[in-house]
Amino acid sequence: MTTVCQQVFKYFSSTNQLNRLMMDAQIKFYENKLAFEMDPSDLFKALNNGEKVIALDARKFFGFEAEHIPTAINIPHSEMNQESTRHLDKDFTYVTYCDGIGCNASTKGALNMSKLGFKVKELIGGLEWWKFDGYATEGTKAGPTGEKIQCAC
Repeated sequence: MTTVCQQVFKYFSSTNQLNRLMMDAQIKFYENKLAFEMDPSDLFKALNNGEKVIALDARKFFGFEAEHIPTAINIPHSEMNQESTRHLDKDFTYVTYCDGIGCNASTKGALNMSKLGFKVKELIGGLEWWKFDGYATEGTKAGPTGEKIQCAC
């Protein structure tokens, strides 16, 4: 027969173990999330610091032509294949983006690029949040203001 103290100890021990498991699951979830996403400020810093990262606009060409992140390349998600990506360096991480949270071209592009063997992250908020955070854009409809990317080479 167990004492009340033993029962209380057993209860709190199992509760602590459950709490630890929950904490471990949370940590793993957020580590995984950060492994596959980046926000505009992280991308801006990476581009400015000359890191091996390339912004990849996964929208159709007319969207890219109108406005895009400086230094970005454009491969529409629906056109990503071995041939269209043949010239890309697999030593770089490609950060896919599209218009913003109402568009999933960046997600489709990230999936396609991953299937093709590239290291990929997705830009949180896309072009919309890039501009919202105050960064410059290029293209025929680009805004005149915003912080510019400067090569750190």
